[in-house]
This record gives sequence, structure tokens and C-alpha cells, in this order.
Amino acid sequence: MKCLKILIPILLASLCASAPFAMADDPKAREIMQLVNDREDGDNVISEEEMILIDKRDKQRVRKIKSFRKDFGEDTHSILFFEEPADVRDTSFLTFDYDDESKDDDQWLYLPALKKVKRIASSDKDGAFMGSDFTYGDMTKRPLSKFEFQLLKEVEEGGHKCWLIESTPINDDVVEEYGYVKSRAFVRQDNYVVIRGQFQWKKGNEFKEMRVEKLELIDGVWTAMEMTMKTMKNQKIIHQTLLRTTSVQYNQALDDTMFTTRRMETGL
Repeated sequence: MKCLKILIPILLASLCASAPFAMADDPKAREIMQLVNDREDGDNVISEEEMILIDKRDKQRVRKIKSFRKDFGEDTHSILFFEEPADVRDTSFLTFDYDDESKDDDQWLYLPALKKVKRIASSDKDGAFMGSDFTYGDMTKRPLSKFEFQLLKEVEEGGHKCWLIESTPINDDVVEEYGYVKSRAFVRQDNYVVIRGQFQWKKGNEFKEMRVEKLELIDGVWTAMEMTMKTMKNQKIIHQTLLRTTSVQYNQALDDTMFTTRRMETGL
């Protein structure tokens, strides 16, 4: 499940998985999630995005990002560069998303102040990505083999017929890796896009909710142009992140050298 057109597609895909392990796997639900995972998301993509961090007092911090994504066979490589404001400028994030579910995806973060590329360990995937409400684990597609799925019912969401699917980690290690103990995805029946997600955090009583606020069909690809993730505690929003795609171009000429740790250091 690969969503910003670089961020947002990745995020929508990753946010479909994770409930205290109990229910047996439902073949129909797994089939739907496989179709979500395999949905066309374009190739050789260049996009520009805004990441808006909003605290409980509605104070906003706006970050501007330029992102690139390319398919390498069955695998996907993506890199993003923070351009504004000054305190995050030249920070970059590289992901190798492997089709082989037996391989852990690779992630690296470059912090210009330290002049150092840091590899993100699997044990750190539940950490907040750049102070947002998304985790590092949300930035890649989660292996379907690590979860069991249950089709709960058919519902209407935002005027569209959806399947409501709950996912269950197969063991405690998966909970520790991704941070969620219970998740539900609202999957549109006409295009297999996850337009809403609900996530129970493993620590305390925090709860997250994702919504696609704006969805467009661009060059044959369903593109989430706006997406929010809210973190709530005791039914109150304590923080939220808005991801907004300001431009997206598919089928662009991208050199393989764009997707290297060296490029992270040299920047755009």
C-alpha cells in the first residue's frame, strides 16, 4: 500500500494495517487489502508538498517539501527534501520499500546540523517522523504477512460505499515495531483508496484518526491531495498534521543517483 503524492500514497498504504490479536484471518478482507496494496500509484513521480503541524492551541508550523519516487523493478525508492523553514532546510529522508516481505524496508534520515546520515532502525519505526503525527513506520508499506484482516461491514463514508476492515498484528513484536494495537481502514469500493483510518496507540490512551480531505484523479492515478492525521487523548485533539500536495507530476525522467545516501548529503 504505497500518500502528499509521494508521502500520501505511501502513508495511505501503510495506515491500513494493525488490534489485539484475536480474530482469524478473513480471505475476503485480505483480498481487498491486497488490491489496496497493488493499486496504481504512478511511477517516476516528482511532487511538492506542505506539512503543517498544528498544536492544541491551533498554532501552526508550515514545512515545505520536495519529493521524488521511482520504481526499481518490484521495489520502490523514495526521497524527500525539506526546503523550508530554516530550522529543517536540507534535511532529507530516503526509503527503500521492498516488495519482498521477508526483507525489512530501509530508511535513512540526514540531519544537516550533524552532517550525518542516520539509519532508522526497526526498533525506531514507532517514533514520530519529523515531529509530525505520522511515524517512521507510516512512511512505508507494511507487509501484509505481518497482519490478519477482518471485514467488519460495509459502510458509507464521505458519500462513498466503503469496506470497513480491521487489522490485527500477528504477534507482540509487530505491535512494538509499528506502535499500533488496533486499526481500522475505510476502503472505497470503487477505487480501493483508504479514505479514513482509526488507530489505537500502544501507549496510554492515545488514539489517532486519518482522513483524506481531498482526492483527485490525475493521469489515471487516484491522488490524495490533502490528508490529516489527528492525535487524540481523552477524546480531545492534542496535535494534528495536515499534508497538502501543491503540485504533482508523473512519468518524469529521474536518475537512479537521486536515490542514494550521497544525494541526501548533497541535496537538490
